[in-house]
Amino acid sequence: MNPLHARYPFLAAARESVREADIGLVAVVTGDERHPAVERGVERVRRALVDGTVRPDPDGERRWSTRAELLSYPVARVLVSLVDAPGAVEKYASAEADTAYERFTDDFENPDDGLKSTADTAITLDALLAEFDLSDAVRETAAGDGYRVAVGRYLALSSNLDGESWTLATRQLADGTVKVSEAELHELLREAVRQRVAAGLPTDVPDEIRDGLTDEVAELQDTFSEIDISRDIDVLAPDCFPPCVASLVERAQDGESLDDPAEFALVAFLTSANADTDELLALCGVDSDTRAKAVRYRSNRVGDESGAQYAPPSCETMAAYGECPVADEADPTTDARCDSVSHPLAYYEDALAAAESAGD
Repeated sequence: MNPLHARYPFLAAARESVREADIGLVAVVTGDERHPAVERGVERVRRALVDGTVRPDPDGERRWSTRAELLSYPVARVLVSLVDAPGAVEKYASAEADTAYERFTDDFENPDDGLKSTADTAITLDALLAEFDLSDAVRETAAGDGYRVAVGRYLALSSNLDGESWTLATRQLADGTVKVSEAELHELLREAVRQRVAAGLPTDVPDEIRDGLTDEVAELQDTFSEIDISRDIDVLAPDCFPPCVASLVERAQDGESLDDPAEFALVAFLTSANADTDELLALCGVDSDTRAKAVRYRSNRVGDESGAQYAPPSCETMAAYGECPVADEADPTTDARCDSVSHPLAYYEDALAAAESAGD
């Protein structure tokens, strides 16, 4: 199996590769022993719905084969169709798209970097445009300062993207095309991935496959129940932030570039804590329009009008990523409240309640 297909399982060629391998989903999910693709599929959905990414767990003991990685995608689509979690399909599709975005932008910038030195592992911009039938709809500007996208395709991809800058009124239109920057084209491609992943979900699942995944669905439901945090937080009080979030805010405001898990944790927490756009950008130390657009995009995918779609990572996950000051063996932070909670939002709710009581 082609490693490129494992990295980008939504590709039409990846689906064809699975078909040609003649591997039935029934056989994968109903075997006597848990198939690696099922185990990876569970991890894929759990990380998508909890951490906003489908990358393998960096601290996991298992290293997945190309075969298991590719087959985990159809398994994950079935699992997310069976899981009873708010906004599961949207969360899953966004996580797949965000992970693909990280990978293809890296491929574009570093086409000859190490393991991604051949067409078997890296994707090109031309190939990705062709995948979504955009080859004739996208062309580089004569000046080389961006791209022009056919207005119909632009509207289809930008309609779900927040921000006034995506409206046609703010764009240069000429000859039925819209001018975009290179970074904006990449964001439109991320949206193309999200739309493809979400298409057909939730899917109808045959009883035989549903029954074969009973334990896996229950395992995922248990994971989500552990992060069932109240959504009625309506106060933004940085003094009540847990140590992990306070540390992330300090580092971001000091100009440190947070890695993806750390930034996701910070944005998800602040969105759950009801931070408005200006507060979010200030606490994330945003100092450029490009960075502001990226943070707003992530915030949009994290939350909606009814509250946060994604809970921030749990204390256990934060510790696994090395983002828990209390769990830092070299220089642990002492905080008694951390000993009584298992989630940063639970800490925040408790600290808010204590502050309110003290003020009465």
